[in-house]
Amino acid sequence: MSRELPITDIKDMLKKTGELYGDRPAYKFKTDEPGVFKTISHKEVRDMADYLGTTLIDFLELKGKRIAVIGENRYEWEVAYMSIVAGTGIVVPLDKALPENELESLIRRSEVEAIFYSKHYEEVLRRLQKDGTCKLKHLICFDNEEHEDGVYSFKELIQKGKKLVEQGSRSFLDAKIDPNCMSIMLFTSGTTSDSKAVALSHYNICQNLIAMREVLWNIDETDTFLSVLPVHHVFECSVGFMLAMYLGAQTAFCSGMRHIVEDLRDYQVTFLVCVPALYELMYKGILKNLEKAGKLEAVMALVEANKNKTMKEKAEIFKEIHQVFGGKIKLFINGAAALDVNVERGYRNFGINLVQGYGLTEASPVVCVNYFKGKDEDNHIFGTIGKVLPNGEVKIDNPDQDGLGELLYKGPNVMLEYYGNEKATKETIEPDGWLHTGDLCRIDENGYIYISGRKKSVIVLKNGKNIFPEEMENLVNKIPGVSESMIYPVLNNDAIDENDIKIAAEVVYDKEIMKEMFNIEDEKEIYNLINEKIKEINRTMPLYKAIRGLIITQTPIIKTTTGKIKRYEEMKKLQ
Repeated sequence: MSRELPITDIKDMLKKTGELYGDRPAYKFKTDEPGVFKTISHKEVRDMADYLGTTLIDFLELKGKRIAVIGENRYEWEVAYMSIVAGTGIVVPLDKALPENELESLIRRSEVEAIFYSKHYEEVLRRLQKDGTCKLKHLICFDNEEHEDGVYSFKELIQKGKKLVEQGSRSFLDAKIDPNCMSIMLFTSGTTSDSKAVALSHYNICQNLIAMREVLWNIDETDTFLSVLPVHHVFECSVGFMLAMYLGAQTAFCSGMRHIVEDLRDYQVTFLVCVPALYELMYKGILKNLEKAGKLEAVMALVEANKNKTMKEKAEIFKEIHQVFGGKIKLFINGAAALDVNVERGYRNFGINLVQGYGLTEASPVVCVNYFKGKDEDNHIFGTIGKVLPNGEVKIDNPDQDGLGELLYKGPNVMLEYYGNEKATKETIEPDGWLHTGDLCRIDENGYIYISGRKKSVIVLKNGKNIFPEEMENLVNKIPGVSESMIYPVLNNDAIDENDIKIAAEVVYDKEIMKEMFNIEDEKEIYNLINEKIKEINRTMPLYKAIRGLIITQTPIIKTTTGKIKRYEEMKKLQ
């Protein structure tokens, strides 16, 4: 099949791919009978979106309005999204993990007039609808079988729309799309006050999909995606949900973080986009199981003996490890944060095709990926986020002597603006279209991009030296029993200059692993052990990078729903 499939907007994409892949399964679900699955076809999905969109326009009079979607990853969420964006109005995906006060604030800020939601959110949404502080008129619950007490049923609205279409309504089916105006409003992760509303268009999303289709050369309608990351986030929404629709692939939904490996096996998943924490957890699990079975040393010797073999040959040699994930994996893509290069190398040593990608909400989201055609699979470059997508450009702003500076990106997927925030838009997008990513990177002579960390999280010492917290955290996180860590600056009271700072670490440890591996439970003993391990790390580092403060805890670090540390909030907690 040709990789080329031009699309002008999401409605056009759904129409063209519906004609190509209508009979193929779009969603796959487990049933009570082991090994037996239920599916929903691409045609059925598009029909549901058409019917629902018709109801939103004809019955609820929401043409041109803003409509929110919130809930766990499920096919109903995705159908609702399509019914809004492909002809009704502006879709506002909301983070299912938001506390009530932030959810209420974003509903007010976005001025949504209707919301699709899972039952869990009903109490807060009913209260908000009645208090008169927002425009929210219509509540549509995914879980209700019928309309009750002012709340619409998702299923009933689809049935209503079907009757309207059968009676001749074409309000949604013939809706005209302006591909260049805001159709998606996405809030960046952050506290309510500083989160920005990213305005994306059909053109932004579709151009990113076209580029991904070209780069991900061997992912097609025969593939099965596993939806794990929150679907409101543009990484999962574009590289998972929308890409699967564009390719005619099928999607299965993760049963929960504890069941990911089981789901990969049961659904025979071939394609996964996820974050470092998950890949690291699965990799550690493989090594731990090998160690328990007394095979780790032999397997590592086999890895070393076959390190120069092709990926295909390695996959055959380590077939048993592939079977852990179901034996069908074509591609794992890591995004949202940098992956430890040793974990990346570990997967590829087993012939598992794990690559790194990079993007941001403001770029719809993908900027680059380290994956280029089959012939290059065995010439993988480690530690890089890859090359820029075919329809984009990158450059480094004000590089230092090592070529390190802020990554700037230009392409058709760059957002329209931060909605309602002209000042922030001008600070982020230059007049000639270059987007400031906020990430410090360097680009080598072959066009491969290497990321060091966030510009705003870099710690600058009095001597002008820069500390990249992410780099140090990767080292601390390798300490056995450490779940996660955060590197941060504190005042150095021992210094002559009262404004001088030193580097400290907050370390989250796993009590069970500490007991299992080191036979210690007392917090003071655990502190001493971690402190000694950090001293070992310090000895491998330049003096200015040394970690000189330590806090240990079992409380998880505050993070976004894609696993990025909310440094400002976490540091406030430590004060």
